[in-house]
Amino acid sequence: MYALFEDAGKFLAGRVMSEADSSMQIELDSGKRVKVKAANVLLKFDKPAPAELITAAQHLSQDIDLDLAWEFAPEREFGFADLAREYFDANADATKQAAALFRLFEAPHYFRRLGKGNFRKAPEEIVKAALIGIERKKQQAAQIDAWAGELVTGHCPAPVREQLYKILFKPDKNGAEYKAVVEAAKRSQKAPLDLLTAAGAIDSPYQFHWRRFLFENFPRGTGFPPLTPPAIKETLPRAAVQAFSIDDSATTEIDDALSVQGLGSGKVSFGVHIAAPGLAITPDTAIDKVARDRLSTVYMPGHKLTMLPDDVVQAYTLTAGRDCPAVSLYVTLDEDTLELLGTETRLEQVPIVANLRHDQLDSVITEASLTGAAPADYAFANELAFVFRLARHLKAQREVVRGKPEVFNRPDYNFRLEGNGGAEPRGDETVGITTRQRGAPLDLIVAEAMILANSTWGGWLAECGVPGIYRAQASLAPGVKVRMGVKPAPHAGMGVAQYTWATSPLRRYVDLVNQWQIISCARHGRTAGLAAPFKPRDAALFSIISGFDSAYTEYNAFQSGIERYWTLKYLEQNALQTLDATVMKDGLVRADSLPLVFRALGADTLPRGARVRVRITGTDLLTLDLFASVVARLDDPGTAADDTAVDDAELEEAVESAGPLTLAIELKDDETEADVAAPAA
Repeated sequence: MYALFEDAGKFLAGRVMSEADSSMQIELDSGKRVKVKAANVLLKFDKPAPAELITAAQHLSQDIDLDLAWEFAPEREFGFADLAREYFDANADATKQAAALFRLFEAPHYFRRLGKGNFRKAPEEIVKAALIGIERKKQQAAQIDAWAGELVTGHCPAPVREQLYKILFKPDKNGAEYKAVVEAAKRSQKAPLDLLTAAGAIDSPYQFHWRRFLFENFPRGTGFPPLTPPAIKETLPRAAVQAFSIDDSATTEIDDALSVQGLGSGKVSFGVHIAAPGLAITPDTAIDKVARDRLSTVYMPGHKLTMLPDDVVQAYTLTAGRDCPAVSLYVTLDEDTLELLGTETRLEQVPIVANLRHDQLDSVITEASLTGAAPADYAFANELAFVFRLARHLKAQREVVRGKPEVFNRPDYNFRLEGNGGAEPRGDETVGITTRQRGAPLDLIVAEAMILANSTWGGWLAECGVPGIYRAQASLAPGVKVRMGVKPAPHAGMGVAQYTWATSPLRRYVDLVNQWQIISCARHGRTAGLAAPFKPRDAALFSIISGFDSAYTEYNAFQSGIERYWTLKYLEQNALQTLDATVMKDGLVRADSLPLVFRALGADTLPRGARVRVRITGTDLLTLDLFASVVARLDDPGTAADDTAVDDAELEEAVESAGPLTLAIELKDDETEADVAAPAA
């Protein structure tokens, strides 16, 4: 005797070896013996053999007309054998009964399962609705098949093109467009990006990266609504200073300027003047909503997306030749010892007499000229010399707190697209990459001035009982990252007791928020907490921090990725075959002369800090991947590698940026069990 039974959603059949009241011992065709509960045995039969029965029943089940079977089925609960006798004949054999079981089981839209081989017919309205859904799925399957066929033959259907970035990075995996790409990739045995490129869905690698960024971060486009920059209502006093800014030539959002008064008097007033859009723009206005939506300016080689419209920027930027509204921090210092004697914050109009530019003056304003070892034939020579001395003094003080000096092993890289003119790049421009050593005199001056202002204002906000947005780092231990919060806390990386971002209000939204709070302190002093736009424990501040953190991370990742694109383009345009590099970790190397971290075959066995020469074997501008292998070691293999050549923080950042593009599209098939004799559904 044989038996058909259900086991974990599968129908199996075999020879009955023994039978008790509650169970049976059944031997399958494979020879495996299983113990089956009597409740799971659905059919006992003498012939045909189990394998023949299942094969014949599966074939016969497809001949059963479900509409006709539904009509034949009684309104009450019934068993599959009952339906077989009604549908086939009164003497329906085991094969016909099994066929009825299989057909009933795979049609839950017609028949509800009640267990132990029993069913009840579904109400007519449920059946109709289910049939409509099934027909819809059939049509979708046909559409998926047609679109997949088009993709394989090199043509991209319009719906797939329109949802390209959604399919690849934020897919609805039940969507027909997504399924068509997956199916076409499987049929063609091509990677999704290769498939879509061949089908014409991707115009160019650069446009692919750019449009993906816009899809994820600017789905409504990059344009601004019509906005008029508001005027400052209060009358501001004119500062008795001659202020100058220090920026790159491409900078249009000039947030900060410096001034020095009292040289030679023994007591010097050092001024840090910050553009003051916060004196005119107020929270919850139209311009504020635009700034809060963008949260930061987005930078990329040859182009940028500003946080604020250009008309608004130009109304408050610190342009030379005019008096500009500013929030000014004045730091009084002993001229000889540089001892801090006091600080004061003022709201005022500041005369900006010059916009100095890094790229024009870095080779002129040198450490030698600033220290008197070489002639200083340039404007503000005395002021810059004093500020440079102050900057080195401030840096040394911070390094004492940090516990170790700040070391700038890597230069800053500047990208220039020839003939771009600031317009949106096409991606085929000739790119030039130049370096500026980090910690150069003008860099140091600006950096220390901004750290001084941000740390001083952070402390002042706390003294006035006004919340701000702070950046804190608990320690310099590996893995301890900078966090944003609303309470002052030490910043180990900076070596200061507290640190805000308040010196770039035209470029970063948190700086604008902090500027509003600082303006309240300047106007109201100790009672500023009552007048400040944001009160202690204000939920809006936490919302701003969360939104800014997310956006800033996305923007920085895009900038890093698009700079990698242009670096790979630079390799291609200059036909570079080899690069000298430093080994980092796990096969990663860092190019010595370009902003490029990548994996090189043969580097994984070398110690960290080892110097190597690698041969470039290929690049992929779409995935941003670089293929290379080590061809020689440049340092002495007998000497220990220099671990200090690779900073831990830099290593962590490099690991995140070195990999190729990651897609959210899955090509793996769902795993199925090979031993299923007959599917239960």
